[in-house]
Amino acid sequence: MKANETELLTFIRNAPQFSIPIYQRNYSWTKSQCRKLYEDILQAGQIDAIKSHFIGSIVYIAKNLSTLTSQETQLVIDGQQRLTSCTLLIAALANFLEREEMCEPLEGFSVEELRGYYLIQQLGKGERFYRLLLSDIDRSTLKALIMNHPMPSDISLRIKENYDLFLSWLEQDKAKLINICKGLEKLMVIDVALERDKDNPQLIFESMNSTGLALSQVDLIRNYILMGLDLDLQIDLYENYWKKMEIIFGQEAYIRHFNDFMRHYLTVKTGVIPNINNVYDSFKLYSVQQFPNMPKDLVIDIYTYATYYSKVALDQESNTELKYVFSRLKALKVDVAYPFLLQLYKEYAVNSLSSTDFVAISKVVASYVFRRAICNIPTNSLNKTFVSLGKNLNINRALNHVKYRFSKMTSYRRFPDNEEFKNAFVIRDVYNFPRRSYLLESLENYSRKELIHSSNYTIEHVLPQNSNVSSEWKNELGPDWQNIKQKYLHTIGNITLTAYNSEFSDRSYTYKRQEAKDKNGKNIGLKFSPLYLNEYFIEAEKWDKDSIEGRASLLAERAIQVWENIVLTDDEYKFFEENTKQSIDFSKYRWSFDTQTLFLSLREKIMELSDNIVEESTKHYIGYTAEKRFVDIIPTEKRLIIVLNIPFDELNEPKNKCRDITHIGSLGNGNVQFFIEHTDDLPYALVLINQSFEWQMEEH
Repeated sequence: MKANETELLTFIRNAPQFSIPIYQRNYSWTKSQCRKLYEDILQAGQIDAIKSHFIGSIVYIAKNLSTLTSQETQLVIDGQQRLTSCTLLIAALANFLEREEMCEPLEGFSVEELRGYYLIQQLGKGERFYRLLLSDIDRSTLKALIMNHPMPSDISLRIKENYDLFLSWLEQDKAKLINICKGLEKLMVIDVALERDKDNPQLIFESMNSTGLALSQVDLIRNYILMGLDLDLQIDLYENYWKKMEIIFGQEAYIRHFNDFMRHYLTVKTGVIPNINNVYDSFKLYSVQQFPNMPKDLVIDIYTYATYYSKVALDQESNTELKYVFSRLKALKVDVAYPFLLQLYKEYAVNSLSSTDFVAISKVVASYVFRRAICNIPTNSLNKTFVSLGKNLNINRALNHVKYRFSKMTSYRRFPDNEEFKNAFVIRDVYNFPRRSYLLESLENYSRKELIHSSNYTIEHVLPQNSNVSSEWKNELGPDWQNIKQKYLHTIGNITLTAYNSEFSDRSYTYKRQEAKDKNGKNIGLKFSPLYLNEYFIEAEKWDKDSIEGRASLLAERAIQVWENIVLTDDEYKFFEENTKQSIDFSKYRWSFDTQTLFLSLREKIMELSDNIVEESTKHYIGYTAEKRFVDIIPTEKRLIIVLNIPFDELNEPKNKCRDITHIGSLGNGNVQFFIEHTDDLPYALVLINQSFEWQMEEH
């Protein structure tokens, strides 16, 4: 490795050519980053006391250690974003000067010199004509901008947007062009040349991006897979798989969603949800364990799941029914369910799961998430719930198995029944509900063939929000108008959709219901609305407490139909109950009849905590795992020794029956130990075991 400090313009001018390898991410600087660069350049050019301005390092692979002496293309390992942005600014400056027919603002900054020194090589042939070759889609767009040619059909949005930004700023600062040129002259970089056979580009790349700020987790993953491969294999994997993934996602969606996709992919593959900031590290471990020295198989697998993700999350499904339910899940913002849905899509793709069952399961998922949101149940373990939902799923009975598992969930993981859901629905503050549009649109479109979009309407409070309640409204509501308004203002009974919010304003109920007209004299009152949400107003001649509650109750009944409760036949429930039981070889443990009987009672209660609990029988103990091991039971002739996998100081244990074994050798997995001898000990034991279970199911 050899590193030198140098002026950026000299660095570019002396280079034969820089090329961005196919494994590098596409250009991704935003407006704010470009603005910062532009302002730094302008400031450096305006203030003589600023002798130089450092913008970072540019790392590239060179043929030998002599910086830029080789005439071979230099492959940029780090610094492509700032190098590309500066090139865009120089291209914008050259084209601006040419368009305005301006002479060089500063010596060395004529149109011919800007292009000939920093953008093209006059004697270069083909691709060697350009001083900077970007990867894939970015490449053709930059070429067109440099040469002032028409844009290609597959335009790089970010390249064009940032070029246009630089051009617009130059137009605004036309009087300051000399300062721009002076600032460009003062830009400094660290020129870092790597030797192909001696330096490890991947390790250097990771080190320079160790903060995670410069590159996304997926950028690191792509480089990790492709960087060390032979060029032919790099091209094969990029052109046939990775590039196709980028196209499937689209430029903007790739930038926004690919990191999330990779996290969902790893969750599906490992059964463990990686920390959002540790996706890269989790991926490296996974790839080494599951795809050692098999980069092509790994990329093909990622590509396969990326196609599933594009169907589920990016509106690219061709099946009409599936496309609709996926769009509703997206509107509901159920990202936590995507690992589970990806698992289902894999089964659907190989015809193991019918589209009918897939649609039905998706609706059950929506009901689960929405009902819980309405009932204000905490969501802290929702992602783990969906991970566990996909484990050991009976794909031949997938729909009913999913329903069964939801039916077994208790406490904060429960599926709210109709009574709980309806009671919460009628009093929920719908106006400030994060999924308000989804709620109203779903209610309106239930059983409709011609769907409406809530974006075409505005929210209408029938009883107005205005704090200055008119005498008409006070009379309408009656003497208890203050309490009625406070209690019902933002609830579903008083909220609807309309295209005439501004016309209705704070007018009386009579006006809103039947007297309002548009400028052509057409009746636009609520009773004339074509929306289902407004059918109630056809008969409701008065708007008071009873009317609001009546409409809320009616809509709640519809909500129960939209977001259905889970229903299983007795035979289906019995089937899954019997098939989730596991067997233990009792003969290998030294226990008495009493302790064995005690164990069976305890075991039954533990298995009821969740359908996804796995029982493991070892030489010395029986363990129970959900996401992680949460309890082990050690049988003896006189008692059962219980080991909980929870930090001792996290346990709420008022009877002081437990001891801290964190630093003591013991059978089992965990930090807490206690024992039980009689059936009377079971209730308290279950309280403690449930704490360990819930602690493991939360984010730790």
